[in-house]
Amino acid sequence: MIPIQNIYYMLSYAFQVLNEQGYKSVATEHFENVADLCAAILIKGLSKQLKRGLMKDYIPKREPLTALRGKMEISETLKTNSIIKRQVVCSYDEFSENAYMNRIIKTTMLRLMVADVDKSRKKEMKKLLVFLGNVEPLPIYSINWNLRYDRNNQTYRMLVSVCYLVLKGLLQTQSDGTTKLMDFLDEQRMHRLYEKFILEYFRKEHPELTVGAPQIPWQLDDDFSDMLPVMKSDIVLEKDDTILIIDAKYYAHTTQQRFNKATVHSANLYQIFTYVKNKQEELKDRQVTVSGMLLYAKTDEQIVPDNTYQMSGNQISVKTLDLNCGFDEIREQLDKLMI
Repeated sequence: MIPIQNIYYMLSYAFQVLNEQGYKSVATEHFENVADLCAAILIKGLSKQLKRGLMKDYIPKREPLTALRGKMEISETLKTNSIIKRQVVCSYDEFSENAYMNRIIKTTMLRLMVADVDKSRKKEMKKLLVFLGNVEPLPIYSINWNLRYDRNNQTYRMLVSVCYLVLKGLLQTQSDGTTKLMDFLDEQRMHRLYEKFILEYFRKEHPELTVGAPQIPWQLDDDFSDMLPVMKSDIVLEKDDTILIIDAKYYAHTTQQRFNKATVHSANLYQIFTYVKNKQEELKDRQVTVSGMLLYAKTDEQIVPDNTYQMSGNQISVKTLDLNCGFDEIREQLDKLMI
């Protein structure tokens, strides 16, 4: 189980905006669960956004009107007999606060209103929802999360990401219609946060390193690459002539069982080995040492991987990061991974 406060710290690194003055008070508050934490972040974020002004977008509308507006839909007008009421069906774009990202935020807040969230925060959310009165909620299971961000809506990135965690990973509905908090974020959602947290931690805390998550090109003999998958790394740390490729893994089980014997997940090991060997070959003209690491989030299992292997001239290690401790200890563990 990850302490709630550590979830906040992970979010703070993943989304640097949480380190701004308006959010700093959240770090000192007490939270009963992750839903409570996310509610506090959304309250702060939406309050700041209201001061800037809610984003607006052109929303397509079609409705019967007494005066022509936009494009007249003749077939629709005849089909609905609107002409009898001296109306015509018109299609037009309305510049409105009913923008998709605002709808996601409202949908999330409405769900948090019936979740295990502190009463005082529910009151704050209720006050803020008044400002979203013209915004329509969305069906939770059909939300499109593939959104584009630009300089006009960049301030929504963190808010929408928190909404994603809430709606996709935090809450589940009971058979009686009530909503409760899941014990953990599901693996897929938590994996994304875990990976981004580690990447941004090294970016912020270790400026002496070159930190990124680049694609690693296949080193092919004949340049034929049809149907080969993209090798997208999680974290790559580079300093001088040393490169460490980290593959962050968040699983319920850090090992696989075969014939009552615990071993490293084979697919993970093959993956990091492939990354390292292709990166080494890419840089063969430079005197560079490339190593790899599988970094698992520690579970309650008794077996904790902590091994280093020498494979075909490269070092591959399997480590765990304990997130169930004070954040100073987490920081110390990460710093020990330094190349």
